[in-house]
Amino acid sequence: MIVKGQRINGRYEIIRSIGEGGMANVYLAYDTILNRDVAVKILRGDLANDEKFVKRFQREAVAASSLTHPNIVEMYDVGVDDGNYFIVMEYIDGITLKSLIKKRGALTISETVDIMLQITSAIACAHDSYIIHRDIKPQNVMILDDGVAKITDFGIAMAMKSAELTQTNTVMGSVHYLPPEQANGKGSTVKSDIYSLGIMMYEMLIGKVPFKGDNAVEIAMKQINDPIPSVCHINPEIPQSIENIILKATAKNPKNRYDSVNEMHEDLVHALEDDNKESSRLTYEYPEQELENTKVLPNLNEIKVKPKVSKAEKGLNISLVIVSVIFVLLAVGLLITVLVLPKVTEVPDVKIPNVSGLTVAEAENTLNELGFIISSTTEERKDTEIAAGKVIGIKNYNVGDVVKQGKTVTLVVSSGSDEVVVEDYVGQKYQEVEVALTKAGLQVIIEKQATTDKDKYKEDVIIKQNIEVGTKLTKGDIIRLYIETLEVLYPNFKTYTVSDVESFCEENEIDLVIEYKETTQYNPGTILNQSRAEGNVVRANTTLTITVAKVPEAALDVESSSEE
Repeated sequence: MIVKGQRINGRYEIIRSIGEGGMANVYLAYDTILNRDVAVKILRGDLANDEKFVKRFQREAVAASSLTHPNIVEMYDVGVDDGNYFIVMEYIDGITLKSLIKKRGALTISETVDIMLQITSAIACAHDSYIIHRDIKPQNVMILDDGVAKITDFGIAMAMKSAELTQTNTVMGSVHYLPPEQANGKGSTVKSDIYSLGIMMYEMLIGKVPFKGDNAVEIAMKQINDPIPSVCHINPEIPQSIENIILKATAKNPKNRYDSVNEMHEDLVHALEDDNKESSRLTYEYPEQELENTKVLPNLNEIKVKPKVSKAEKGLNISLVIVSVIFVLLAVGLLITVLVLPKVTEVPDVKIPNVSGLTVAEAENTLNELGFIISSTTEERKDTEIAAGKVIGIKNYNVGDVVKQGKTVTLVVSSGSDEVVVEDYVGQKYQEVEVALTKAGLQVIIEKQATTDKDKYKEDVIIKQNIEVGTKLTKGDIIRLYIETLEVLYPNFKTYTVSDVESFCEENEIDLVIEYKETTQYNPGTILNQSRAEGNVVRANTTLTITVAKVPEAALDVESSSEE
C-alpha cells in the first residue's frame, strides 16, 4: 500500500493520491533531486504478479518515452521499486476535459476547434511514431488554466509494429468512444483513434456523448449500427463544415474516415473560414454497413443416397409421408392460427409522451425508449412560448393518445415567434444583446451616450434602452440601446465654487479664464455663466470662460466710508 511520505525509488516522495484507474493508481509526489512536483503512476498491487498486465504497463513506458510534444504529458522516469512498477510523469495542474464539459454543459465552437487542433497535433505525432493511443476520451485530456490541452494515459497505447498485438486483443477503451471495428472484436488502426476523436469532438459541442444505453453491450451495438446524430440539427449555430469533420471521423466504415489525423487537423484549421462554413453535408463514398461473408451451402450431389427400394414400396411410402406431412401441417397451422399467432403478432399499446420544450435529441431519446420510430424529417412551426429549436410536440397526436408501439412519428419543432418580449438589458454587454435581438428579427441601433460619472459604467455595457421592459415587438421593429462612451461632459457650474472649477479644469487639461461681474443680486463668488454649455463633451487643451459675481466698487466705497 502506498502512503503519504513514502519514497519511491528513494527519490519521489508521495504527497497524496490524485487518481485511480483500472490498471494503476496515480499519486502527486515531490522529486527530491530536481525539486519539482511530479505524477507517479504505480501498477495496482493485485496486478503486479500478472505477467500480462506487467508487460502492458512496461509497454506503456516504452511507447510514451518516445513521444515529445507540447500537448502530450511528458514522461520522466520508469522502473520497479520493491515490487512496485512505476512511471514518473509531468504533473499537470488542471482539470480533465470531461470535468470541463460537465461544468460548462458544452463548449463553444471556437473552444472546441482550438482544443481539437491541439489534440490532433499530438495524436498525429504519436501515429508518426507508430503508436496508437486506443483510449482517446475526455477523461484522458487535461486542460490547463491557460487553455493548453495535454493528452495523458498511453497505458493502453499500441505500437503498430508490435507482433504481439493482434485482432484478439481485449478491448480496453471506454465503450462510449469505442470504434465499431473494435466493438466487433477487430484490431486497432490509426483510424480507430480518429473515430474516438470524432466522438469526443461531438461531446465537446453538444455536452454529451452521442450513444447511450443501459449497458456496455447496448452502447457497443449502437456504435456499430446507429448513425451519429446531427450536431447541426441539435444546435443550428454549428456550421456544416464542423459537422462534416465529425461525420468523416465517425464513419462506421473505416474506408469513409480520414486516412490520417493530419487530414483531420487540416480540415479543423480551415473549418471556420467563411468559404467553408456553408459547405454541403458530407456523403460517404462507401457503404457504411458492409455485408458479412456469405455462407456456402453444402453440395447436394455429395449427399449419400440410401439403398434402393422397389417402385411399389417407394410409391406407398411417399404417399404415406405426404399424407402425414399434410395432416401435421394442417394441425400445426390451426394451432398457430388459433392460439399462437394472436399472441405473437400482438403489438403493445403505448401513450404519446409530453416532449414539449425538449431539444430534438432529448425528444428522440424519450421516444426511442418507448419504442417509437422517429421520422428523419421534422415539421417547423412558429410558437410564442417554445424557444426556437425546441420541440413543440408530435404531429397529428396529443399527449396521452394511445398508439401501437413501433409507430412512426414526426416531431414538430419551434421556429420561434414573430413576437419578441423586451427584457431589461441595462447592465448587460451590448454585443451579446445585439446578436440575440438581431437573430430574433429586430433592428438594433446602438447609440453612445456620455456621462459626467466616469466610474459608474463600463464602456461595453448598456446604460439605457428606449423600449420599456415587457413591451412586445415584432420582427422588423427598432430598439435603441445606449452605451457609455466614458467621455466627460461639462456640468452646470452654478453650484460649483471657483476652486472646484479650477480643479475640474486642471484634471481635464482645460485653460480657465475667469471674468468678474459686479452685482448685488448674487453672493460674491457665485458663478453666473460658463462658455461651455452643460452636457457638452470635454476636450483637452480648450478654453473655458466663467463669469463670477463680485461686490460692486461703489458698495465697497460706501462700506469704507461708514467704517470711518
